[in-house]
Amino acid sequence: MERLRKIGDVVLKMEGISLAFGGVKALADVSFEVRAHEILAIIGPNGAGKSSMLNVINGFYRPQQGSITFHGRTRKQMEPHEAATQGIARTFQNIALFKGMSTLDNIMTGRNTMMKRNLLWQALYYGPALKEEIEHRAACERIIDFLEIEAIRRAPVGKLPYGLQKRVELGRALAAEPTLLLLDEPMAGMNLEEKQDMCRFILDVNDEFGTTIVLIEHDMGVVMDISDRVVVLDYGRKIAEGTPDAVRANQTVIDAYLGVAH
Repeated sequence: MERLRKIGDVVLKMEGISLAFGGVKALADVSFEVRAHEILAIIGPNGAGKSSMLNVINGFYRPQQGSITFHGRTRKQMEPHEAATQGIARTFQNIALFKGMSTLDNIMTGRNTMMKRNLLWQALYYGPALKEEIEHRAACERIIDFLEIEAIRRAPVGKLPYGLQKRVELGRALAAEPTLLLLDEPMAGMNLEEKQDMCRFILDVNDEFGTTIVLIEHDMGVVMDISDRVVVLDYGRKIAEGTPDAVRANQTVIDAYLGVAH
């Protein structure tokens, strides 16, 4: 109940979103809202349209129908650069890091949209550009401390275990200081200990930074433990929405996704 008390007004509204590739419908008339400071989970079987919805939110895909309202501004689609500059960051189902670069340098790439000096100043690496880089590096070091990855700050990420790579990717997203964080299966492929660590960090991001989070996750134990609300998709359509307990008890959801009720 403590988590529910801090949830605020609607920051993102998806209305009547429909997306098709050729004759294949990925999303069909999907609507839902995301409120400030909440953790909203999107669940559903493989191919239900979950990742497609995240791609619509941050502008990778352009829906054929519907509208997106983010912080009071309504548009037909979100442009990727607008999403980045207006406070939307995301991680991906398949890790998308620069494998030959260090943990610190990967996290630094998340600060790109916040760097004000032009290429000439950056090339000179002097004066204002140097001061700016020092400030950005300090911000990244704080994220490294927060995620407890100090020991790997200089290690090439391609040599890190899978669970740590996922943590670095979370760090890169946090480096952009998002108000809305999209997480695409952040626990996929992890063992139990790694999942517990990631759940703790997600809750800490939500609690300490006040970041609104939308996540896709297949582990129902994780969804039920950390989510404030759940949206359920099946074949591109929304079939349920509500609290974790309400969704878990919904017979339509049980039939479509969760299996036989026990």
